[in-house]
Amino acid sequence: MKACIIGAGVGGLACGALLAKNGWEVEIYEKEGIVGGRAMSMELGEEYFKAIKRFNISVLDFSEEYESKEVDLGFHLIGGGKKGGCIRLLNSLGIEIEFIGSKIGFIGEKINYPFLSRFDKIKMMPRIIQLLTTRRSKLEEMKKNSMEEMIKKYGKGKMKEVLEIFPRLITTVNDLSKISAGEVFFAQRELLGGQPVVYPKNGLGEISEKLKEYIEGRNGKIFLSHKVEEIIIEDNVAKGIKTGKEEKYYDTIISTIPLQNIFSIAKEENFPKEWKQYIKNLKPTASLVSYHAIDDFENFKNKSFVFIERNCNFEGNDVVGMIDFKKEGIVQSYAICSPEEAKNKEKMNELMEIIEKNLKKIIPEKKVKWYIYSAVKYLDGVAKTIDCIKPGVATPVKNLYIAGDYVNSKGVGINCAADSSNLISSILSA
Repeated sequence: MKACIIGAGVGGLACGALLAKNGWEVEIYEKEGIVGGRAMSMELGEEYFKAIKRFNISVLDFSEEYESKEVDLGFHLIGGGKKGGCIRLLNSLGIEIEFIGSKIGFIGEKINYPFLSRFDKIKMMPRIIQLLTTRRSKLEEMKKNSMEEMIKKYGKGKMKEVLEIFPRLITTVNDLSKISAGEVFFAQRELLGGQPVVYPKNGLGEISEKLKEYIEGRNGKIFLSHKVEEIIIEDNVAKGIKTGKEEKYYDTIISTIPLQNIFSIAKEENFPKEWKQYIKNLKPTASLVSYHAIDDFENFKNKSFVFIERNCNFEGNDVVGMIDFKKEGIVQSYAICSPEEAKNKEKMNELMEIIEKNLKKIIPEKKVKWYIYSAVKYLDGVAKTIDCIKPGVATPVKNLYIAGDYVNSKGVGINCAADSSNLISSILSA
């Protein structure tokens, strides 16, 4: 059996690796000249600034002088450690990557590291266990309930802060009235006992490079700088693709391009009206991302911090963000916003001030050597909210599937993208 995969991001490469493992002939088409998609790593420089524009990322402010350091296109910590979908996938393929894990601190009036003391955990444990061990059927019902409702019911003391901050980080959405409680608790239950956040020691790009090696080691082919112009669909069956002047035919086709853009390569007339409207109405998430280079890294090495800016004029009234020190010499930070806010220069200036304020609480300004701020207008593929439910991996067209962080798989971001490959692999192996 022969599979075509459109896009060499984590989702596409994960699908390719699993199918190759199961004996499929795999061919992957990537329009960029490098693998990784929106989770790629590149050296700062002219090519980096060109690349991020193609991923709906715009540079807002940066130092005129900067080092040629490798950075990610966006902020991509991975939740859950060994319990997360990404590491579970790598382990199933026998791919070894060293990950750095950490606890999470909190930037408030004072710096608390870790955020939750042993006493906090003991006090909250009965309620946390109750929420995280809820029956699957009950969690499905809770998908229609917002985190705002859950906080009114369970939010007291430190538990209130936990329920205000971590659901926002899990979904990359600030508005608690839109965040699905069922989705949050389901995602957290899957990570029960895992590390809060991890990052590859050699950078995010190592994940994609290792998956690429695995695929090519099993005779799979990855065509870089090859754009797919059209998916060939006949009689409600996906049969092949058009790329350049070629038409190529396959037994199955998997698309990992932004789901709302699928009709740019698959003619709308091939899909039911209801499904087309549903896909077009799906909303992504967004954020402001920054990188700061600092001299004194040892005091903060391998630590991560969260913050919350209350009563500000953003969707949801509060802004939550994260500051991380896992990439040697580089501080990665982000603040959550909506896609509309990411396009608003004034809003982005406000977010830059929020990140700067929180950074100054832990890093004296004199230690910052250079910085770069970018607005990511399209971060996670589809927001996990009560009014934006992710679709399954199968489309109404036979033999056409979707993968990446656009589908209803476990976790968010890279974990969601990696786990989407398990769903597709199980269908194609049945």
